[in-house]
Amino acid sequence: MRIDYPPRYTERIGSVSIHALQKIYELDAGEIPSIDVNNQGPSTRGYNYTELSDILKDLAIVIPIKNEKISLIEGVLSGIPNECLVIIVSNSERSTMDKFSMEVEMVKQYSRFTHKKIMIIHQRDEDLAKIFKKVKYKGILDSKNRIRNGKAEGMIIGMLLAKTQLKKYIGFIDGDNYFPGSVNEYVKIYATGFKMATTPYSNIRISWKSKPKIVNNKLQFPKWGRISEYSNKYLNSLISNIVGFESDIISTGNAGEHALSMSLAENLHYSSGYSVEPYEFINILEKYGGLFPTDYFEILEKGIEIFQIESRNPHLHEEKGVDHLTGMMQDSLIAINNSKICNTELTKEIKNHLLMLQIKENYGFSKSRVPKKHRIMDPIKTISIEHFNDLSSYSKTFYKTEIN
Repeated sequence: MRIDYPPRYTERIGSVSIHALQKIYELDAGEIPSIDVNNQGPSTRGYNYTELSDILKDLAIVIPIKNEKISLIEGVLSGIPNECLVIIVSNSERSTMDKFSMEVEMVKQYSRFTHKKIMIIHQRDEDLAKIFKKVKYKGILDSKNRIRNGKAEGMIIGMLLAKTQLKKYIGFIDGDNYFPGSVNEYVKIYATGFKMATTPYSNIRISWKSKPKIVNNKLQFPKWGRISEYSNKYLNSLISNIVGFESDIISTGNAGEHALSMSLAENLHYSSGYSVEPYEFINILEKYGGLFPTDYFEILEKGIEIFQIESRNPHLHEEKGVDHLTGMMQDSLIAINNSKICNTELTKEIKNHLLMLQIKENYGFSKSRVPKKHRIMDPIKTISIEHFNDLSSYSKTFYKTEIN
């Protein structure tokens, strides 16, 4: 893979370096030297597969799913390089039709042909909930001591399973992607980002090249969805307020496809629901941006790098309807609104935006409603990982292929 290197611009806030969007010039750079320097202008850097393979062996890909088509999930699996550990966290239906059992059977059959290392578990696993209660990680549990529904909750389960396998990196990919080729590109982008990082604390975020849709019987390739457009806008307003100059550095506010080094992932707080991706930005700035007192001196010394990389493949995923978009929009904007670094003027703008959406698009937000607070979950570093190592011996839903 050949990519812009170094990034063309970097916004620095305390110990946090947010790199501007980087462009991919070649999906496969071939067997070339790892560094190509052009002293006459912007340079690029190429990584061959051997270099990326070293990262892929330490990378776990977490796929949160909920009632996705079996063929879609299998397609996503086919795009993930064989070196990676795959962790599927399913919140699929188990009552009327046991969709989860179908997913497990697919994994068993698929792994026989590919020898791929796969773990799968149901998010609402009662035995897993008991473990969280035992280790006093109650932020992930509801009032009945069950694991809550929600994407962030599934991601945390995936991260903990990756940690039991001593993985150094975690990448997230949605299970409803129609293009296995784009999945393969995402994973290689993660590996490239981690290879470029100069600190153990790094976050790789993908900006889709385009998001195809059919309009008036014609295929169109818009770059931004509505959710990304708005979350990017308000996150950039937040950055602008901090640095004192207008900034448009953020283009991956709602990047569902993103990756974290384990050393960073285990030190972050996580916000429930669909607010998880923009909240990662906010939490990193609150903790390491030099804006508030902190005890994370080792991380501050080494710094945090956020890479934003634009894919070449378009992103086509399952459409989940207006209600899904409504939830994503509300959760994303509320996560920004509730941040300690969000000023009064921006708060007013976000609240007005939600009200305008109600009027223009009938999104159904109550005019008198005060934005809710999301449940914030503690860093997973507080959890003793030994409690998860024997999960296979007593969990009813946990299955793994042979892992060497």
